[in-house]
Amino acid sequence: MAIEYRITLDDDHEFSYRIEIDREYDEERAAIAPKWTRLDYHQCSNCPLSVATHPNCPAAVDLHRVIEDFHGLPAFKKAVVWVRTPEREYVKTVGLEEGLRALLGVIMATSACPMLGKLKPMAQQHLPFASNREFILRTVSIYLARQYFNMREGRHADWELKGLVRLFQQLQLVNQAFWQRIHDTCEGDSNLKAFLTFFSMASSMTYSLETQLQKIRPLVMSAGEGFD
Repeated sequence: MAIEYRITLDDDHEFSYRIEIDREYDEERAAIAPKWTRLDYHQCSNCPLSVATHPNCPAAVDLHRVIEDFHGLPAFKKAVVWVRTPEREYVKTVGLEEGLRALLGVIMATSACPMLGKLKPMAQQHLPFASNREFILRTVSIYLARQYFNMREGRHADWELKGLVRLFQQLQLVNQAFWQRIHDTCEGDSNLKAFLTFFSMASSMTYSLETQLQKIRPLVMSAGEGFD
């Protein structure tokens, strides 16, 4: 199962990527990756990996080609982004920042990073160009579905979403460390802005979850009593 991205700039320069959803840490790719992908280079404070087993950060190894492809390009540059998932295709003309945010997000969520891997269910139902409201709705829906199966199978079910907040607190630390990696590597602002917007969406789940829930309440309650 794979997701394909093709980003065409307004000068007709084209970049293509194929992201395998199920993949492992690639030691051969890691061995030739740039120094900024080393695990101990701005390593996430909550990273459970060790340099002995993973000399390079799995997510950084997966990301470095994209980061280098768009190194120095301005975030406002227009691009046509085509995405194909196993279910459907998407095409949208966007600023490079928005296209990169979608691409970087799916690469990170499907990497061998044990922290980012917790977002893999989102990547398996990938929705590029998602708005903040769509991001919140999908995240909460998937989390609550997991709690339902926990209840059915005799495990603790977290209906108050406390575990979701803890998860995104951990992911926030990952995002901050990655932003520092990119900041030290890139001269242009496209990669930086893509990470900042991705970071802001994730941080909204920790600082203002109740506010975010109120934004999606009209969507899920519009059926009235229909689902009762």
